[in-house]
Amino acid sequence: MATIKDVAKTAGCSITTVSRVLNNDPKLSVSDEMREKVYQVADQLDYKKKVMRPLIKNIVFLYWLTDIEELEDVYFKAMRLELDKLAKKFNVELTTYKINEGIERIPDDIEGFIAVGTFSNKELVQLRELTPNGVFIDATPDPYHFDSVRPDLAQVTRRTVDFLVDKGHKEIGFIGGTFRNPNTHEDEMDIRERTFRQYMEEKGLLNEDFIFCHRGFSVANGYHLMNNALETLGDQLPTAFFTAADPIAVGCLQALNEAGIAIPNRVSIIGINNISVAKYISPPLTTFDIDIHEMCKNALELLVERVVEKRKIVKTLYLGPEMIIRKSTN
Repeated sequence: MATIKDVAKTAGCSITTVSRVLNNDPKLSVSDEMREKVYQVADQLDYKKKVMRPLIKNIVFLYWLTDIEELEDVYFKAMRLELDKLAKKFNVELTTYKINEGIERIPDDIEGFIAVGTFSNKELVQLRELTPNGVFIDATPDPYHFDSVRPDLAQVTRRTVDFLVDKGHKEIGFIGGTFRNPNTHEDEMDIRERTFRQYMEEKGLLNEDFIFCHRGFSVANGYHLMNNALETLGDQLPTAFFTAADPIAVGCLQALNEAGIAIPNRVSIIGINNISVAKYISPPLTTFDIDIHEMCKNALELLVERVVEKRKIVKTLYLGPEMIIRKSTN
């Protein structure tokens, strides 16, 4: 069992400093870097005295998704639950506001925010007027003013193409969703589709006939789009599809199974997110595991840096998802 002496030795400071940091002594004069190092070492060594981080109040969580959007994509529900759990560990008091309540409901005295979802330019201006301390998860809508932490979906897309090409695939399709621009209210191309088009063109493999997209990232959308591909392409179906999210991939697998298309012998399928059912569907889905715990943890760490340590520079953090190879590809 780790002792306070072990923490002090690893952190490179005195036992007294460790004790006063962990007890939140307001009179202690120590650098922010050393204070955070003590917290981290105590966590790493599993020091049994509860690590009491300073209480951070008046933080709001802006959950800018509708109930239907959350229901269709469990990725965001998992993110909401994980953030709520980690906030308690970081001693951050979170108050949740949903999109139907509007920015206007947010109090003027907030210390900062963590946000998930899509925000209009007008809403971003309002947030800048409320506080400089904000972190977006899964998007970077205002990189000049607020921090963000997100999966590197462009990297995932290129890795997918490279993986399939290395497996001998030359006819590769894309099935994905579009998103609604909150400023124009028009559907726009998602970063996965945009990167897929660019990278496939670079490789001389782009075929517009193999791309099927529609708003939403649900199972129903994947099922509809794959049936559209089957009806449109018939025997000319590509040998592999990259899908923009696991729910879409699940719908695609369902449509292919119903049509008697062999997976992966005739068509390989790759998804993103590694949702809980991905390893149980038939066949188990090759996908990319986005570490939601790590995203939420980093978002809270960035927020603490802003509020407690008074960091001024803006940070954008990209996390590289891990590829999980299963039986939906060959």
